[in-house]
Amino acid sequence: MRRALNSKAILRSSAIRNLSTVGVLGAGQMGGGIAQVAAVVAQKPVVLVDSNPDQLDRAVSFMGKLLGKAVDKGKLTREQADAGLARLSTSSDMASFAEVDIVVEAATENVDLKLKLFEQIANATPAHSILASNTSSISITKLASATNRPEQVIGMHFMNPVPVMKLVEVIPGLLTSPQTLDDTMKLAKEMGKVTTQSRDIPGFIANRILMPYINEAIQALYEGIGTPEDIDTTMKLGTNVPMGPLTLADFIGLDTCLAIMRVLHTELGDSKYRPSPLLVQYVNANRLGKKSGAGFYEY
Repeated sequence: MRRALNSKAILRSSAIRNLSTVGVLGAGQMGGGIAQVAAVVAQKPVVLVDSNPDQLDRAVSFMGKLLGKAVDKGKLTREQADAGLARLSTSSDMASFAEVDIVVEAATENVDLKLKLFEQIANATPAHSILASNTSSISITKLASATNRPEQVIGMHFMNPVPVMKLVEVIPGLLTSPQTLDDTMKLAKEMGKVTTQSRDIPGFIANRILMPYINEAIQALYEGIGTPEDIDTTMKLGTNVPMGPLTLADFIGLDTCLAIMRVLHTELGDSKYRPSPLLVQYVNANRLGKKSGAGFYEY
């Protein structure tokens, strides 16, 4: 008997599992933030894996500073902060994912790299584990094709900075099961997040709207319509957003913005998603924004 394919994976399952142990792959700003909210807010044991031991040390040190500030502001007790850090373990070996219930991949926005990592994660984790990606634009269905369990692959797009921003975009792929979707939604809520669900379309909801806006601001600068300060002040005060588009681009990382625009342009084939030449130039000059010390502004 034929059975129709549920391409949107919107049906709800009856029994939501408890994802007790969380793995995070990548100890950069996003991965460290995801590990923090999983350990402190959701109170889950967390395994943070990165191939660079120094990056792991930096991530744990930065997490300690953030938690210390939260204690000073009265948002956490010292006991809660210490307990959160105690739930975190680090490793440079994916074999440490041998007992986790979900892994959230938070590597660089590069499709070839992510495909390779997903194949490795699938081999390192138990058969029941959910494999999630923090990708901001890359097809979840494509990433799932690199694994032996596409029904357990899903997108969890956290916003930066993760401990502060409330949203997680959840993106089921073509073959993602309703069980995986429900379990992932539950975990995001345990992390204190508000969830939205997007179809598996390049850029999803957030970056399908945000990145063309940022790219157009960069193009306005390229054409000399205004200075960075003029462009940002106009949008900040004129539309009541907390920061202007060029400041936001520097905060996100211009290399990340370019990678997302290239995905949108390549996958959707519409010239309106073509990256501004100035964005390409800045990335080529290694002016990546706040993380490199210089982008549209100096830091």
